[in-house]
Amino acid sequence: MKTSTKAIHYSYQKPDAYGALSMPIYHTCAYEFPDADIMADAFCGRVELPDYTRVTNPTVIYFEKKVKALTGATASFAFCSGMAAITGTLMSLAAAGKTIISSNHLFGNTWLLISKTLGRFGVKSKFIDLTDLEAVKAAIDSDSCCIYAEIISNPHQEVVDLKGLSEIAHSAGIPLVADTTMIPFTKFSAKSLGVDIEVVSTTKYLSGGATTIGGLVLAYGDSEKFAAEMKEILLNLGGYMSPHSAYMQTLGLENLEARYNLESSNTLEIARRLTKLPSVKKVNYLGLEDNPFHSLAKAQFGGTYGAMLTIDLESKQACYRFLNRLQLVKRATNLFDNRSLAIHPWSTIFGNFTDEQKRELDIFDTTIRLSIGLEDVEDIYDDLRQALED
Repeated sequence: MKTSTKAIHYSYQKPDAYGALSMPIYHTCAYEFPDADIMADAFCGRVELPDYTRVTNPTVIYFEKKVKALTGATASFAFCSGMAAITGTLMSLAAAGKTIISSNHLFGNTWLLISKTLGRFGVKSKFIDLTDLEAVKAAIDSDSCCIYAEIISNPHQEVVDLKGLSEIAHSAGIPLVADTTMIPFTKFSAKSLGVDIEVVSTTKYLSGGATTIGGLVLAYGDSEKFAAEMKEILLNLGGYMSPHSAYMQTLGLENLEARYNLESSNTLEIARRLTKLPSVKKVNYLGLEDNPFHSLAKAQFGGTYGAMLTIDLESKQACYRFLNRLQLVKRATNLFDNRSLAIHPWSTIFGNFTDEQKRELDIFDTTIRLSIGLEDVEDIYDDLRQALED
């Protein structure tokens, strides 16, 4: 079956007693076992049976299995949020004295997690330009535990050379971890680009229009050791996805292709039109051919560029004026909702960062981030245009 068909028709691990077309939600905490031997086997992982919903649940297991079937991952773990997935991954790989190699061009909370939160436990970090492969080589030493990258940085829209990074990582004997949230994993193969561990905020494309919070960790290749560590993380930190979220995100997988294709085509059209408006000083979208990362994005992601763009206006005041005049587009955070969204990252997502930190992360007060939704493209553009008018 092709991807879009498999996303709908992947079979359950056990037939439903009533023949439900959608995998039922198992809203329960605990499970009864026929005897003590099977109970012991379930708790020790010798048989694939749920034991306690904090660590295993049939609805969540189905979601994880479906994702594995769609991606070719050797292991899949569903978390309660994207940040929980990132935290679980890095805690599995890092330890006191070890160093995470990453970039200053990261989503704000990820940067804080690596630089501050994990730092309190003795984990070191090096933030370098991941587009400079020679700088990456120079940064790696015997303490390095992984390279962590976003395939498209948020909100910068910087694209890294995944094959180049993977070659460096593998030559040093460490994994390449990539946050692939910005492009659905049904549209390209992270595995073929050398990614060892893929983290995804399923809150975005997968949730079916911002219905639920969630995250995924996907491992490729020989993942037995990493999988054991991830199970320990889930058991001890309690970051497992809820059954309801897994149900909603399984449904989201079923219509992901249709939603993404429309959102991405809308975004390209909006980006092209915004370049012609004099009040817009810059349009940053990978689908525009003059974007410096266009060719690399095209090669890596199969000619698709996501549904997020940024625009730069004359000033912070101009950004606030634009936001306050929007009527259809919503002033809200999140990405890849069914609705189009707009936000001023400087004053919101990075609002509690110091000015020095914002400069270090290349966050500017003239930037607006737009997530383009499923509305008619004419309606989206008309609202953006009127909000930008003098």
